[in-house]
Amino acid sequence: MCGIVGYVGDKEAVPLLVEGLKRLEYRGYDSAGVAIIAPRGTICEKVVGKVDALEEALDGKKFKSHLGIAHTRWATHGEPSLENAHPHLDCKGEIAVVHNGIIENYTALRELLQRQGHKFTTQTDTEVLAHLIESNYKGDLLEAVRLALVQVEGTYGLGVISKRHPGEIVVARNGSPLVIGKGLGEHFVASDVAAIRRHTNQVVYLEDGEVALVTDQDIQVQTIDKVAVTPEVQEITWDLSLIEKDGFPHFMLKEIFEQSTTLDNTLRGRLDYDNGTARLDGLAKYMERLRNAQRVVITACGTSWHSALIGEYLLEEFARVPVEVEYASEFRYRNPVVDDRTVVFVISQSGETADTLAAMREAKLRGAVALGICNVVGSTIARETDAGVYIHAGPEIGVASTKAFTSQTMVLALITLLLGRMRTISVIKGREMVTAIQKVPEQVAEILKLDDQIKEIGRKYYRSNNYLYLGRGCNFPVALEGALKLKEISYVHAEGYPAAEMKHGPIALIDENMPVVFIAIRDSVYEKVLHNIEEVRARHGRVIVIASQGDKKIKEKADHVIYVPETMEFLTPLLTVVPLQLLAYHIAVLRGCPIDQPRNLAKSVTVE
Repeated sequence: MCGIVGYVGDKEAVPLLVEGLKRLEYRGYDSAGVAIIAPRGTICEKVVGKVDALEEALDGKKFKSHLGIAHTRWATHGEPSLENAHPHLDCKGEIAVVHNGIIENYTALRELLQRQGHKFTTQTDTEVLAHLIESNYKGDLLEAVRLALVQVEGTYGLGVISKRHPGEIVVARNGSPLVIGKGLGEHFVASDVAAIRRHTNQVVYLEDGEVALVTDQDIQVQTIDKVAVTPEVQEITWDLSLIEKDGFPHFMLKEIFEQSTTLDNTLRGRLDYDNGTARLDGLAKYMERLRNAQRVVITACGTSWHSALIGEYLLEEFARVPVEVEYASEFRYRNPVVDDRTVVFVISQSGETADTLAAMREAKLRGAVALGICNVVGSTIARETDAGVYIHAGPEIGVASTKAFTSQTMVLALITLLLGRMRTISVIKGREMVTAIQKVPEQVAEILKLDDQIKEIGRKYYRSNNYLYLGRGCNFPVALEGALKLKEISYVHAEGYPAAEMKHGPIALIDENMPVVFIAIRDSVYEKVLHNIEEVRARHGRVIVIASQGDKKIKEKADHVIYVPETMEFLTPLLTVVPLQLLAYHIAVLRGCPIDQPRNLAKSVTVE
């Protein structure tokens, strides 16, 4: 959610910090600030609003600083304001702190510190950290931070500097990601490698419960219990161009149009036609547990939860294994029935989603095999799950997920093929599925050619303030996802329902002003969906249909038809979702909404 950047080296710090913050704008934020160590001490500059405003406030000022930290804040404790913006300072104005996460016992700590004479000026939980570090400071900044964190309950990704230590940044992590970038005579700190990728591809990921001292020459890591840790340097292999717009007006549109390529990347080397199955080496150690699983649980949040629902349809149909899909935020707070005969898949684009991480840890505690499906190499879920599958979608910058959704869904299709062949599917059926899967990237490319047609449909309905999305079978989750995309980026009210549920309530909303989007593919429930379309037409609703190529009958029943290529039924969500992504995008553009940074949303939800 919030973004952290830090720098220590021989270059001027401020431009590098601001550049890093700009790379993190996609995460969502409401204020921004920097703190640097300059010849005259600790200097802090903050603004409410965008990084551009911070850059303007810093313009023309000569700081001569080679060390600093910076932050973009997404408000949790205290409204967006100049006082509540990060960085936060101690009483003397010497120690500066930036923080992602939530300090759960901050009220008790604040009262303790106030009794000791500390003066607070903000409503945030983070300010407690600055004063707590000050209270523990005895000449060693690293030790002061460590002792402070021993008293803290909650989550944090933390960066700390002090005018008494002009060559040091102290960083720490517990439940909120933090990465250190290695350079030559310089080091970088960030909550997301995208902020520092331009300057280095060599990084150290901090683990939970670790604290590090970073100078221009060295990285010293230890646990919060003062046990030395040898940093493991990893290489970032993706190219910087993946986080540039590359001529597109928005990252979201670029990422929608990348899906033919990203799906190719997801599939590369993973299909075995001769045996009619998938090769997923990341799951190799747990094949027997998968084969013998009596139950599968898939847990996720948001868009990833919608892909999980599709996975439920697929796994039950082809692998004949009972599947439950859980909101990760609910799973962790109830008493789920999970044991060593259960396989739990956790899905997260970032690999850092707080609720999904907690659900994964709960499942492992109860003896289940925990398998991850995520995008970010080296993320916490990738490191902590027993095994897993990367989706290989590349960096996704737009807050509203598009290419990650289709890649997650494709991975679930591959898992279905793999598990199905082990349990119920013949080699002939498996080969048919492999052939159909291989065609999907090319079919997505065909759908993307309909962009102008979809834009014109959006032009007709962008003033509407209520939409209904309806689908059945494995396209019901696509209806949910289409509605979510519209809500996220256009701020329009939209609901997704199973088509047959329309007459159990939502039909009361339908009139001549209500656009209703149907997914009516020629599949096993096609005729049923046609009846639902007639019910909407009888009430003068405006009907937009995603239909199978060559379906002429549907034209008589719809105001607008968007055709997608035919494929096997279990793969149709990978095709039907693409027009809905484009429709949401064009409606949001026409309504003048900020596409890549929708209000109140964050790309990676690392707090509850």
